[in-house]
Amino acid sequence: MNPERWTVTAQNLPEHARNPIHTDAGAQAAGFPRALVAGVTTYAYLTHPVAAAWGLDWVRSGGGEVRFRRPVFDGDLLACTPQLRDSGDVEIHAITSEPEQPRAIFTAVARAEAAPDLRPGEVLSDIEITLDGEWGSDYAERAGDPFSLYRDHEIVHPAVWTAIANQVVHTQVARGSWIHTRSIVRHHNLAPVGSVAQVRSRVVRRFEAHGERAILDVEIRIADSAHHGSTDQMLVATLEHEAIVALS
Repeated sequence: MNPERWTVTAQNLPEHARNPIHTDAGAQAAGFPRALVAGVTTYAYLTHPVAAAWGLDWVRSGGGEVRFRRPVFDGDLLACTPQLRDSGDVEIHAITSEPEQPRAIFTAVARAEAAPDLRPGEVLSDIEITLDGEWGSDYAERAGDPFSLYRDHEIVHPAVWTAIANQVVHTQVARGSWIHTRSIVRHHNLAPVGSVAQVRSRVVRRFEAHGERAILDVEIRIADSAHHGSTDQMLVATLEHEAIVALS
């Protein structure tokens, strides 16, 4: 089944005000007309056509790369428009009424590549997050997407993986307002709501391009519930995550 076009009114969630760029005042201070919608929310919208077409198999072992080319603004009517590629992959384009389109592109793959090892780099502090509430099944529903697959199966929405990577950037790497620019996301297992995630991450590169940028490797594991009482952990997602961490 091929993904189909889907539209939504883009909006920020309350927690995104932690980054000033997602408020009108903070966005205007950085030279934008109004609040930028969080990249992770745009990504959540872009996953809707893919998950609706490919179902749990994609959530379990798919993934893809999302690139944010230009901002989506709070209140924009956003069309998530599929473009089929000869390779069998699908590009989902984020289209708004602004002059330059698409605003973001998600290249979805039905089967993610094997999990890579964390590359050498600046080792960041490990964090632990309970996958519920803000980090649970209803991330996109709270942002205006009624798709209920994740709540129905009590599993974590795949946009949470990019939200966790953003949390690492926000708390350990960024200085002031910052912008998520790109992610490669690989799914390795479903994650039940209520699981406790152990997150390891490293900054593998820093460079200048319209501000200071950082590329992170992020690895997310949960306790392996298949073996009761076991201390083993199950890998659920790995990411390569890029952001402008200090605006020029």
